[in-house]
Amino acid sequence: MENGTYVYFMLFENLGCIRYAFFTLGFIFYCAIIFFNVLIILVIILEKTLHKPMYILMSCLSINSVYGTAGFFPRLLTDLLYDAHRISFEACIIQSFVIYSYAAFELTILMLMAFDRFVAISKPLHYNNIITTRFLTFLIIIAWVYPFTFVGTGALLTARLTICGNKLLKVYCHNYEIVKLSCVNITIINIYGLIVTITTIFIPLSFILYTYVRIIIICQRSTREFRSKAYKTCIPHMVILLNFSVALFCELTLSRFVNGELPIALSVVISLEFIVIPPFVNPIVYGLNFPDIRKKIRHLINASKKPALFLL
Repeated sequence: MENGTYVYFMLFENLGCIRYAFFTLGFIFYCAIIFFNVLIILVIILEKTLHKPMYILMSCLSINSVYGTAGFFPRLLTDLLYDAHRISFEACIIQSFVIYSYAAFELTILMLMAFDRFVAISKPLHYNNIITTRFLTFLIIIAWVYPFTFVGTGALLTARLTICGNKLLKVYCHNYEIVKLSCVNITIINIYGLIVTITTIFIPLSFILYTYVRIIIICQRSTREFRSKAYKTCIPHMVILLNFSVALFCELTLSRFVNGELPIALSVVISLEFIVIPPFVNPIVYGLNFPDIRKKIRHLINASKKPALFLL
């Protein structure tokens, strides 16, 4: 495929007037995601009492949610609103990179959150000496550079393929679906895709599961009060991890093994879950389960109301 050619999203065809209902729903959902995540980011940045590793990592998760959904929703809403459901090959590669780097970033950040909780629970007296500001900054940089490098290399390999087809049975640019449009041997890129899956998904997940198993073992040997406090801080992270893992597993299973065997509507819902549901659920889980964040959100909202009342 030469530069300047286009890829077409076939699932937008023949939607009729219902596309406007989907556009309205998608727009409201996107605004809610941006609002909740930006609120979490602002609260953590503005409140010095929340400048702690656990909350800083939460803000990183919200930043990643804004980043990932920005690579998906604007394009989706444009395709729903207009009749031309096409995207340039170069832009398609960029969208694919943004969406899958978002997924990889999510897991590495969750890995750091699990590590932070493990240190806090297993070595509470030495926590501040281990999780220093400099060390945390270093970990966050690695958490972003590590998946960025692997996913970016995969995007470059895909961009170099000779593409013969131009029709995608997706509502966004899916890297594996783009690769399947190639008319050359894709063995090498398939092998690299397996390497990326192992390094950016299975290794972080394995570390997270190992960490939480260790936390559970430590809690079982501790007092009831310590166990209650530990579980209170860990359960929200575990809920977020479970939510994202299930969504990502559904997407991987759908794209690799059962693609074309499910009804189109169900396939679309499953394929979008990992990019739509976690960014919406995560800030709500934080707001409901962490009193410090909930209290600061109330304080920020009340402070923003005061100027408006003054003007009235």
